[in-house]
Amino acid sequence: MPTRHPTAAPDVIVVGAGMIGAACAYYASRAGLSVTVLDRGPVAGGTTGAGEGNLLVSDKEPGPELDLALLSHRLWRELAPALRAEAEFEPKGGLVVASDETGLDALRRFAKAQGAAGVETGEIPGDRLHDLEPHLAEGLAGAFHYPQDAQVQPALAASHLLRASGARLRLGEEVTALLTGPDGAVRGVRTATGVRLHAPRVVNAAGTWGGAFARLAGTELPVLPRRGFVLVTEPLPRLVRHKVYAADYVADVASDSAALQTSAVVEGTPAGPVLIGASRERVGFDRTPSTEALRRLARGAARLFPVLADVRVMRAYAGFRPYLPDHLPAIGPDPRVPGLLHACGHEGAGIGLAPATGLLISRFLTGAPPGLDTRPFRPERFPPDPLGRTA
Repeated sequence: MPTRHPTAAPDVIVVGAGMIGAACAYYASRAGLSVTVLDRGPVAGGTTGAGEGNLLVSDKEPGPELDLALLSHRLWRELAPALRAEAEFEPKGGLVVASDETGLDALRRFAKAQGAAGVETGEIPGDRLHDLEPHLAEGLAGAFHYPQDAQVQPALAASHLLRASGARLRLGEEVTALLTGPDGAVRGVRTATGVRLHAPRVVNAAGTWGGAFARLAGTELPVLPRRGFVLVTEPLPRLVRHKVYAADYVADVASDSAALQTSAVVEGTPAGPVLIGASRERVGFDRTPSTEALRRLARGAARLFPVLADVRVMRAYAGFRPYLPDHLPAIGPDPRVPGLLHACGHEGAGIGLAPATGLLISRFLTGAPPGLDTRPFRPERFPPDPLGRTA
């Protein structure tokens, strides 16, 4: 195999140095391709750096996203030995809690359908909840335990995966144009500094800016930002052992509402702070702190774990999840622009779904069989807006 000169054009350019971009670079490199990763900011400077690092199967109903999550579950465990210490990988499992029998019945139906699709679940009666979480509130009807759920520190995971990929990294390089040939096929990108980088294939892993990047390429992908806040407590002894959330979180994830929605999501971290979510609302890229959202998050966490009522919150931060109208990511080649591939629109599940996304992108790049039905993730599945509006 000929040795590639270090200044030679790469086989593929990945736009975005978050978790999705890192996974695309990693699996493309493993497939034998040379990769350059560009980002207008730092590594994990967007959605990845503002996330909780959830690797979940528990919140996904049977269908394409769950299939992607189960593939990612297997891949995360392959990556874990190399990333465990550095990325704070914790296969700690999830616990979905119901406050009453009606909610518990709904969880039973949901878990039964998931089990048929390959998800591991187990019902925990109310009088046994304290065996798993000693500080949970009294009087809860029960819960379902999901041993496949896990967590990582997302910025660390992205950084270490990028390093392991061996990709050339160019930070602070905003892409302002996609270079194409006379036939309309991709030839590379141009950055804000006027630099032209050539490659026959470009991957759009730009997260919440994925729609804007698609428009640079003369195509359409209706990605919208969906804002969420996270509260971070003072460092504590390990009070919360699993990722614990209320049953209404699943409905909020699937909701199309633009209004503020909150549901209690609580988890501890190896470093000590407890992370408290989750809120969702569509307000564009407005980072203004929402007192109402933060108040709801704190109240919800204290209802689940009364011990947290007197704990100090050290900070709160906002992030933007890349939302597509059908709640499925866009993964794969764009037939409208030969050589352009998309890997964005994962909403709040991007950290967990990153390995499977990266693997699929590498298979598209090399022509290998995807090994998964990728039709639901086709980037061109959204019809053009008749009024010409853009995301």
